[in-house]
Amino acid sequence: MSDEAADADGELSSDELEYADPENPYLADPDTDFEPVESLSTSAAEGQVRLLRDAVREHDYRYYVAADPLVADRTYDALFDRLQELEDAFGFDDEASPTRRVGGEPLDELDTVEHVAPMLSIDQSVEEADVRDFDRRVRDAVGDVTYVCEPKFDGLSVEVVYEDGEYVRAATRGDGERGDDVTRQVRTIRSVPLRLRGDHPDFLAVRGEVYMPKDAFRELNRERTEAGEDAFANPRNAAVGTLRQLDPSVTAERPLDCFFYDVLDASEVPDTQTETLSRLETWGLRTNDRVASADTIDDAVAYRDDLMADREDLNYEIDGTVVKVDRRDHRERLGETSRSVRWAFAYKFPARSEVTTVTDVVVQVGRTGRLTPVALLEPVDVGGVTVSRASLHNPDEIERLGVNVGDEVRIKRAGDVIPDVEEVVEKRSAGTFDFPDACPVCSSPVDREGPLAFCTGGLTCEAQLVRAVDHYAMRGALDIEGLGGERVEQLVDAGLVESLPDLYRLERDELAELEGWGETSADNLVREIEAAKSPSLSNFLVGLGVPEVGGATARNLARAFGSLDAVMDASTEELEAVDDVGPTVAERIREFFANERNRDAVAELRSLGVEPETEATAGGDELDGLTFVFTGSLSVTRSEAQELVQSHGANATSSVSGNTDYLVAGEDPGRSKRDDADANDVPVLDEEGFAALLAEKGIDYPPA
Repeated sequence: MSDEAADADGELSSDELEYADPENPYLADPDTDFEPVESLSTSAAEGQVRLLRDAVREHDYRYYVAADPLVADRTYDALFDRLQELEDAFGFDDEASPTRRVGGEPLDELDTVEHVAPMLSIDQSVEEADVRDFDRRVRDAVGDVTYVCEPKFDGLSVEVVYEDGEYVRAATRGDGERGDDVTRQVRTIRSVPLRLRGDHPDFLAVRGEVYMPKDAFRELNRERTEAGEDAFANPRNAAVGTLRQLDPSVTAERPLDCFFYDVLDASEVPDTQTETLSRLETWGLRTNDRVASADTIDDAVAYRDDLMADREDLNYEIDGTVVKVDRRDHRERLGETSRSVRWAFAYKFPARSEVTTVTDVVVQVGRTGRLTPVALLEPVDVGGVTVSRASLHNPDEIERLGVNVGDEVRIKRAGDVIPDVEEVVEKRSAGTFDFPDACPVCSSPVDREGPLAFCTGGLTCEAQLVRAVDHYAMRGALDIEGLGGERVEQLVDAGLVESLPDLYRLERDELAELEGWGETSADNLVREIEAAKSPSLSNFLVGLGVPEVGGATARNLARAFGSLDAVMDASTEELEAVDDVGPTVAERIREFFANERNRDAVAELRSLGVEPETEATAGGDELDGLTFVFTGSLSVTRSEAQELVQSHGANATSSVSGNTDYLVAGEDPGRSKRDDADANDVPVLDEEGFAALLAEKGIDYPPA
């Protein structure tokens, strides 16, 4: 609250207080000389608590969302403390009470939750020609359109869910399908209402951006420096670190804020983005005041240029603008890919840059064996971030720049996040950095593929090994619980894992002797590894770290080829025939399995009992030609339901269209998908009906 809040005369009209009771004595110029708690009856205390909760909610909204406070900080603090005192004294408990924002008990870890609807990404570019190409594609598909232009916030994207107007859950974007459960952390953010205002939907899932204001970031770093703690590199890092705190009380102490900008799903979904933003405000969800409409792409380009000119004056970090098609029916016609929507485009700002000196060049080896040269720099401040390393990308880029140790170079933050070398400003060295012919870790020969360089050591290269084992064990691959990055490094350092197959040779007694381990943790890991010997083919392909192969591509490969041997022996042309596999991806897959060391590692895994399920084992073609959409909560996760129908030949998409055969609706389904199903005459099945349909096809549900 601000001490500069305007004085109030104690009388507010219903127009001035649209949602709060104007007769509430704790709204404007309230009396904070409270009677002793012990003098109150339970009913009197209950009535005072109700009024105080309503008043504190209104004051939170007026200050954090509407920027129009009614009372000064000291008055707000007195009201809040009184509410806390009464709740503690009389045992009143309410999840929606403003006092629940203070944090809570620390968590052991962040759970992973599935999103109500996919949180897809947006194609982006710093080039004006690319945003004009986007406009041409849109107009070719739907004709004349109106765009909505919004700032592209540099924070952390979150999903926030409300049921019957009450805050129930929040999650980070994660991989777009599922993210970290940060319900208790987001609850502490004052601009996120715990109860919606006005005539709100029964169910609402919204997308927002959590960020740390610039002035608050500077103050937090000052306090951390004075306390002898490391300062955060930038506001985004501070926001991410704060939101992922396992102790919500730490989150509550730090100055996070949030803008909301989209409805992911709702019992009533607005027809346009313009109406969506208006409704968000009506429901008490904070939106940004720099949003504008654009009738032409020229207007959108001008909006971006104007916002870039004002960038430094804003109290939040942005790295571009987002151009969105306004009408929802146009968006549905444009559709989406597995990764991004086709109805929006991010027009990025040019990267900030500064000049400094290269002190050394090191070559890093990535999980896929790619060698990436990195310039070590004299530290320099670039847009408020201290930069001491910058990517040189590949050998061809080094040649193009002509860069070497000792040169003075211009550094830019690409996308305002990843620093790289833009140009050599002053040549102070002799010649150009000599890129190595052998892997700096395992000494295997280096292969050049166009501009890129790769270690040929494959899964036997130690630098690739730690990352490869960590990737192999992650969720979405083999899902070996208890085998994370630090433990993998420990196993490799101890000499227990010198190749991926060595995981299946680990013994309980040797694990129990490691520092920080015991018999129980050793038993658990050996049991988890043993249970991972029969993964699905798609998960195994992801786990191997085949370049360019994520979950969706792996599932398409598994469905197309049916067995590991068929994938390994497929030609480039056969791979290109698979959905979502283009020429580049096909070539990278073929090269991975043509590598003798990789094939040897796979053969050794199989000799130790690891055998991915073939498509015929995992499923079949019983649902061939059918398309399913899932909404609401099922007894299994949405991803598991999608994978089940896909393994039996069906398609699973995220939105309902005329091509959809069934909408499967679990508990608390989104109304928009039901409306779309009605509009397209798509049958709606509850979970029992879905199970019955599968049973008719001889498919078990839930899957074993």
